[in-house]
Amino acid sequence: MTYTYKTSGTCSSQIDLELEAGVIRSVAFTGGCNGNLKGICSLVKDMPAKEAISKLQGIQCGGKPTSCPDQLSKALAEAMEKEQ
Repeated sequence: MTYTYKTSGTCSSQIDLELEAGVIRSVAFTGGCNGNLKGICSLVKDMPAKEAISKLQGIQCGGKPTSCPDQLSKALAEAMEKEQ
């Protein structure tokens, strides 16, 4: 299943991801810190979405109440709800 999530409060504007039976197959960010986000995408590939959510949820960026990793956790949670 492919899912698109519009981010809020971050430099990135969108996250496109693919889930298969609760496992992350791919993630791509639009905008944001290119190198860091490519690294995050690489690290979560083939990881269970629940594990990624638990690791990324609540991470802040500077003085912001959210971050790209936190937004990815929200995107994954929403995608998992729709996958069921």
